[in-house]
Amino acid sequence: MSRIGNKAITIPSGVKVNVDADGVKVEGKAKLAIALPPFVAVNVEGDQIHVTTASDDRRASAMQGLTRSLINNMIIGVTAGFKKELAIVGVGYKAQLSGNKLVLNLGYSHTIEHIVPEGIKVTVTDGTKILVEGADKQLVGETAAEIRRYRSPEPYKGKGIRYVDERIVLKEGKSVG
Repeated sequence: MSRIGNKAITIPSGVKVNVDADGVKVEGKAKLAIALPPFVAVNVEGDQIHVTTASDDRRASAMQGLTRSLINNMIIGVTAGFKKELAIVGVGYKAQLSGNKLVLNLGYSHTIEHIVPEGIKVTVTDGTKILVEGADKQLVGETAAEIRRYRSPEPYKGKGIRYVDERIVLKEGKSVG
């Protein structure tokens, strides 16, 4: 039995939830939708959303918890949104935004152009801070991870792109001995 899946989700004011055969659609500051997985039913009663299963097997329980979490993330996304902050560390490393492209200078012989996906807002401050915002939690996290992958932090000096709250454990260099 899913502990997370049995919890009811409260719908805040200003958010519309529509459940049909295709899936669940949530509207607020943005519009998000998911398809319902098998074994799961979603019911809206007043300002509460309940996710139920057709059977008590493990797969149905897992799908119930997954669906509940996805719907809850959609509601948080259309009300408050999600954000990830990245910091660029390194001499000469910088970023700038031109239209819907993020142009990165990361010590390579060429610049890297990352096209920002639809539904994501990217802000660059001081040339070294990147803020990725959006309503879809998965898309925000994936976009931030793609940007970080261009130059992940190296273990000796810590140069590269890192999350602001990330802690890099630096290795000790060569010792003369």
